[in-house]
Amino acid sequence: MAAHRADTEAPAPSGAIDSGPQRLTGLWAHAAAALAASLAIIHLYFPFAPTLSAYLSPVTETLFGVSALPSSLQRNTFHFAGFALLLAMTTPIVAAAWAQKSSALRWVDLAFGLLAASAALYLSAPGVVATYYATGAFTPLDWAAGVICVIAALELTRRSVGIIVPAIAVIGLGYLTVLGPYAPSPFTFRGLSAEATLVAAIYEDEGMFGLLAGISATTIFPFIIFGAFLVRSGAGDFVIALAKAVAGRLAGGPGLIAVIASGLTGTISGSAVANTASTGVITIPLMKRSGFPAPFAGAVEAGASTGGQLMPPIMGAGAFVMASYTNIPYETIIAVAALPALLYFASVAFFVRIEARRLGLGGSAEEGPTLGAAVRESGASFIIPIALMITLLVVGFTPPYAAVLGIAAIILSSYLTQRPMGLVAIWQALVMGGRNMAMMAVLLCAVGLIVNAIVKAGVGNTFSLMIETWAGGNLLIAIILVAIASLVLGMGLPVTAAYIVLATLSAPALAGMIGDAAVAEALTAGQLGPAGSAILMLGAPEAAAALSGPMPAADASALVASLPFELRASLRDAVLSPAALTAALLSAHMIVFWLSQDSNVTPPVCLAAFTAATIANAPPMRTGLESWKLAKGLYIIPVLFAYTPFLSGDWLAALWVFAFALAGLYALAAGLQGWLATPLAWPLRVLLGAIGLLCLWPEAPIANVAGAFSLVVCSLLLARSGRAAATASD
Repeated sequence: MAAHRADTEAPAPSGAIDSGPQRLTGLWAHAAAALAASLAIIHLYFPFAPTLSAYLSPVTETLFGVSALPSSLQRNTFHFAGFALLLAMTTPIVAAAWAQKSSALRWVDLAFGLLAASAALYLSAPGVVATYYATGAFTPLDWAAGVICVIAALELTRRSVGIIVPAIAVIGLGYLTVLGPYAPSPFTFRGLSAEATLVAAIYEDEGMFGLLAGISATTIFPFIIFGAFLVRSGAGDFVIALAKAVAGRLAGGPGLIAVIASGLTGTISGSAVANTASTGVITIPLMKRSGFPAPFAGAVEAGASTGGQLMPPIMGAGAFVMASYTNIPYETIIAVAALPALLYFASVAFFVRIEARRLGLGGSAEEGPTLGAAVRESGASFIIPIALMITLLVVGFTPPYAAVLGIAAIILSSYLTQRPMGLVAIWQALVMGGRNMAMMAVLLCAVGLIVNAIVKAGVGNTFSLMIETWAGGNLLIAIILVAIASLVLGMGLPVTAAYIVLATLSAPALAGMIGDAAVAEALTAGQLGPAGSAILMLGAPEAAAALSGPMPAADASALVASLPFELRASLRDAVLSPAALTAALLSAHMIVFWLSQDSNVTPPVCLAAFTAATIANAPPMRTGLESWKLAKGLYIIPVLFAYTPFLSGDWLAALWVFAFALAGLYALAAGLQGWLATPLAWPLRVLLGAIGLLCLWPEAPIANVAGAFSLVVCSLLLARSGRAAATASD
């Protein structure tokens, strides 16, 4: 999902296309560019296919014998086939040979891509599908096509993101067939035949051409194209100019510019590494020139860019996958995700501001455009499409419709700026969108192999039960376990893949534990209701006497935790409202999604931080440690999801949590940096940490108010002390 910024790199010629470290040229480049643009155009048709097919199908059926409305399987296999061919053409099997202009290997790659594409299209042909369902068996040709598709997905994923995803997928396929009976309990699985495994991998919803491929084809790709059009229209220029105009003159202004620019760029790309590489080439040198140490400058950019994946509307493709997994509307997800994302960016900005004060730094000395000038020069092509897309989502348009109409708005609004988009620019944006999607499209199909193994063997349910057992019913311990698992997975998987796998394994457990906590609260308040009381007495008849009135909170939690898994699920359904159950499910997935971002900024493997360190010419590991400190919101805010109504849709409750969380995060940042108007000794740093926890303490308004009041008092006293010390030194 990486995107090249228009203000740091000239747009690629219409006949050139990037390929990792090499740029393709000549006829090969023209062919790859044409394929990328063609895939983009065809995928833009998919959102309108149900409507337009009524008019187009008579024509296409007469001319080609096919309907203008493809089945989901045909659409998904076409999606894989096109991008498998594009990735084979642009990502060499041996990069060194390509660098030496080895044309023979390029033709091998082209043949491999054509073979993979042909196999995928063959498997979705109506005759092949009908024959399989009639006979219940694969023919030899079906077998060959299925094996080719699996191998192609694994090999192309290896080329683009490394060996870890293919290795896990191979282990999953082996587990379903031959390794399952030898796995230790409780993961022992009797195993499936090779044919049943291949059929599931190809045709079932959790497989290669199932739900994930459908999300990729119908929802993610239109937004990727939308982002490419934003970049090509010059929206990147506006983002940097706007950030400079808003924050450039403030103390720590260059760092604040990085935070704002990365947040806005997140609406374009939704990729932490892409954000770091694109905005970092401007913001990191700017921070270094203003006086920030190189590791800190790189850490600010990496930490802020990680927030780009949390920022609606794109959220690094996570919002789309989450909507599909939870059946919660996409617009609901991005609406409740906005305040937490702003809270995260504020937490990074606090570190920047405090560090700037500690170092005695002022604002940026470099001239930048005024806010009005920035808006006039290039703001229309960013503000109008984003505003239109959000409006369309609010009034009920589907995300793909909103994205496609947003692309049209970008083209039209670009004529209100100094960079109107003509046919060449539109072509380049289509090529960029297709190129940027290739890795994600094939990756999600490969991840489908992993998810299929998890679901088919019941590993997800087993793992969820293990998390509950290890946590002993303690939700905080469960979150810590998920955080550790996410960090381990993130060392080898891209963030979106890590979220999908971890959500499949652990989100049900977290959702259940959050729901159980709500049931315990109802039991404490004596509001279990007749149905809930009946279920509870069925599981714990000895507690019948205690159900006549309120119960101590600790006893209620212990009683609910002691129930068998099935009864707890029934109790949640009986006691909690549909809105509460939805909030628990959304909170669980959002916790997993946020924690899956930590591999961007957490050593030993932190790709965004290492990218920033390269730009900053700073030690990679030190930059990683700094970014880990600055990104503390990734760990704190998910706890708020679990214990507060932050994602409940109750905006008054969410704003209360937001306001006091701001104060708490500021106190924690000051304690970690050792500065609040004056240098802080360790006792004061510990005190500020305690004040921060009071502000953040869930469902404790008195503690929140006391913490915020204490922070104000400490700030005033320390400011007076700092002024007195400065006067004495004069």
